Amino acid sequence: MVGLPGTGDALAGVAEIEGRSLWQDALARLLRNRAAVVAMIVLSIVGALAILAPFLSPHPFDEIYWDRIQAPPDFANGHWFGTDGNGRDMFVRTLYGARVSLMVGLLATGVSLLIGVTWGATAGYFGGRVDNFMMRFVDIMYSLPFMFFVILLMVMFGRHIWLIFIALGAVEWLTMARIVRGQTLSIKRKEFIEAAHASGIGSFKIIFRHVIPNVLGPVIVYMTLTVPQVILTESFLSFLGLGVQEPLTSWGVLISEGARVIETAPWMLIFPATFLAVTLFCFNFLGDGLRDALDPKDR
Repeated sequence: MVGLPGTGDALAGVAEIEGRSLWQDALARLLRNRAAVVAMIVLSIVGALAILAPFLSPHPFDEIYWDRIQAPPDFANGHWFGTDGNGRDMFVRTLYGARVSLMVGLLATGVSLLIGVTWGATAGYFGGRVDNFMMRFVDIMYSLPFMFFVILLMVMFGRHIWLIFIALGAVEWLTMARIVRGQTLSIKRKEFIEAAHASGIGSFKIIFRHVIPNVLGPVIVYMTLTVPQVILTESFLSFLGLGVQEPLTSWGVLISEGARVIETAPWMLIFPATFLAVTLFCFNFLGDGLRDALDPKDR
């Protein structure tokens, strides 16, 4: 059989075209979002500053300079953000505060991801009494006052930074579980799930191999919105004196101290509050970019 002229060249051209996966397409769409790209760059800079904090300032974060208490920004002495009420350098303490705040946000979000995704996928896949029991437990947890839960942990186990991770992670996973359950209910009757079940694959293998990977889109978007929410909650707890304890610090602690002396030392509030606000904005812009990139309706 003789082919039409030029058919071979056309087929060769088609063969050279490589398709893109869902994640590659999402990444390309995300990189076209200028706000999300700028947000990622700014967050990378903030993260680098937090990691390199000991090398960026000649002053230790807990050293007290008795002759420079509440001193304004002074570039000659290396106090670029001034000093606090105890004479400690505000620049290095702001960067150390970034360490703690970002660590709390990321680790507590990781805890909520691990518990919430597993809990929601299991409840949505099995359904029936299992779903009813598991989601009623979520409703009971929602009804508990968050501040009472945190204070109870502090009284029972003492004030420690790891308790903040536990307290925040133990609450933030509830919304994650509801989101994953709803997504699981929408896909558990799909053909590929029924084919896997008919092939004799166990229920938990189906959940971790097929269900969870197909609900990661909304989960990733919600994660970027959970991190700033957790950071803001930690800042609120630290503002009330229930968060990070001295000599460690966080943006919430610094803002709490700056708010008390805003009239006499406004730099103590301006710098940590600016870092916190910029970080929260960037996470929200990144979340919006991921939502647009992973939304199948926009393709």
